[in-house]
This record gives sequence, C-alpha cells and structure tokens, in this order.
Amino acid sequence: MRNRPHRFPFLLLALVFCGALASARAESALSSSSDFARYAMKLRENALLRIEPPVTSNRPSFSFGFSKYPWKVGIVTTVFWVGEHPTQNNPVPNYKSSWDTAWARNFGGYDNPDPATRRNFIPAKFVPRQNPFYVALPFNDVTRGTTKPESRRVIPWFREAFEREGKSVCKGRWIAIRYRGRICYAQWEDCGPFRTDHWQYVFGNERPRPNLNQGAGLDVSPAVRDYLGMGGKDVTDWKFVDFKDVPNGPWAKHGDNNTFVLQRRGENLFFADRNNAHSARKR
Repeated sequence: MRNRPHRFPFLLLALVFCGALASARAESALSSSSDFARYAMKLRENALLRIEPPVTSNRPSFSFGFSKYPWKVGIVTTVFWVGEHPTQNNPVPNYKSSWDTAWARNFGGYDNPDPATRRNFIPAKFVPRQNPFYVALPFNDVTRGTTKPESRRVIPWFREAFEREGKSVCKGRWIAIRYRGRICYAQWEDCGPFRTDHWQYVFGNERPRPNLNQGAGLDVSPAVRDYLGMGGKDVTDWKFVDFKDVPNGPWAKHGDNNTFVLQRRGENLFFADRNNAHSARKR
C-alpha cells in the first residue's frame, strides 16, 4: 500500500504564517492609530496655547483666596458698647458711631456691659431697637459725605450693595466670630478699634497694626461676649458671611437694622446687605 504524505505540518506552518501576518498588520494599524492620536493632541495643545488668557478682576487677589470669605485667625478682640464713656485705652465715646451720629438714642439706651444688669444677651431695663449683636472693624468706606476710592476696589460686595455716593455698604454687614469652638454672628455697626483706614487687614491678608490694646483688630458687643463666653480681652477668629448663610439664633431677635427682623416684617428697605436679604426672602 502506497504511503500518503502527512499534510498536518504544512497546514500548521501556514496557520502560523497567517497569524504572524495578521499580528503584524494589527500592530501596524495600532501604531498608526496611536501616532494619529498623539498628532491630534499636539494640534489641540497648540491651539490652546494661542488662546488669549481670560480677563481678571482688578480686585486684589488676596481678597478671596480659595474661599470667598476666609477666616482671620488669632485676632486680639476687645469689648465695646453703645454709650461707652471715653477711657485711656478708648478715647472716643460711643454715643455715636462712624455711621450713626445718634447711635445711643437709636439703639434705645445704654448697652450696659455689666453681666449683672443683662438678661438673655440684652440689657435688663429695655429691649434694644437695634441688634445687640454688633461689632466694629478698623475700616470706614465713606468719609465727609463721599465714598472712599479704594472702597470700589477692595470691598467684595461693593457693586451689588452700592446705592449712592457717601452711603456705606459696610454698615449692617454680617460676620461670624469663632471662640473655642463656638460661633456667634453679628452685624458690623461701627469702625475701630482705633483705626478707620486699614482695608489691607479687613479685606486683605495684613495683620492688625499695633495699638494701645495689644494690636486688637476687632471690637465686639457685650451680647457677643456673653454668647461666646469671652473675657474683656481675648483672641478670636472672624470672617464675613452672607446673610443667607447666617443661622437662626439670639442675634436674629431684635433691632430695626436687623436683617432677620426686616425679613419677618416683610419690609423692602435698602441697606448694605440688600442682595443677601433678597436671597433670604426666597428661602
């Protein structure tokens, strides 16, 4: 019987050859695709480099950082009050404020700081007609009936709050004060301690400048002191807050200047924080 040649080795060789050819073609296609992708990315990068940079605000970059209103940390804080008599360390009496020539009268009386004369964060003898949770910071945005030129440049909310020349956009603004893990909220109602021109600290990164109260950079009312459990002079942190971010609390109860009170009355009055009050009415 004649022996037939074995065809299996030849078939195997053919299959191996075809597989190698297909692999080579796939590798070539992959290489071409990869080259194309890299070329496309290079074109995109070159196009992006030709785009002009975006226009930036002329407001100082340190005003915000990574947070709209960053905390001012480790600020020597003193207590002041409506109707306070002048002293050696506080030569200016507080019968009037930087923005209210009849502050004591409009407040409703003497905001006695003696804890024995206070109940529920207010004087025991009368209910104040203005928010008893108030503070002073060392900058005034107006002077002699005009708005200071730097105010337009450094105050973050100036554009939204400005009404007319010489009217403050800082008065009534809310701030948060933090002390030993507790946070109180109050309204900016006066300027000090000692200075009214230090915008680099109030809106920037500078530290308070030296003064008779160990470089104090914040004055707080007796109500703020009592809520936080502070002494007459302590170290706190503070920052600005929009009204929509202020929670309810004892600071929401009293005062014709109080955003919470105005909101409850449904009054549509213009004041420094008007844009935030508008947002609050929608809540």
